[in-house]
Amino acid sequence: MSDVTTFWAEARAAVAVLPKDPPPADRVWGFGATPAHADELLALVLAGVKTGTAGFGWEYEADGESLPVPGAFDVILDGSGAPRAIIETTDVDVVPFDEVTDEHAHAEGEDDRTLASWRRIHRRFYEEHIDIGRPFREDMPIVCERFRLVYPVD
Repeated sequence: MSDVTTFWAEARAAVAVLPKDPPPADRVWGFGATPAHADELLALVLAGVKTGTAGFGWEYEADGESLPVPGAFDVILDGSGAPRAIIETTDVDVVPFDEVTDEHAHAEGEDDRTLASWRRIHRRFYEEHIDIGRPFREDMPIVCERFRLVYPVD
């Protein structure tokens, strides 16, 4: 966490609106399930392409984590675990998997940015990387989060 503390102090020097203390450990994370995922998705954030993400509601529940809230800041890690960006949550909506919108799929910035590819990618991700004792379902809750990039590291 000391890398995060140093990173946060550097970010605060550049972005005065950041709170004094860095976010709690559950708000320091990398995208995806592998270092390659983390780096690939972080690159989309840094390029301004990715402004949304989706979490599996049942995973938040299983891990005992609270849902993101608008106005909260997160530190985003790269594939090696180094802090690389700060995002601010702007909107959160929990909907069934089969009700995620075209707009949200586009905001996630992955593949061809269509809802069809979003569904294919996220279903495969859930089935290959999430093991919480509950199988994939079309009506499972999805936490659709929108965010803005507050502080990037080049």
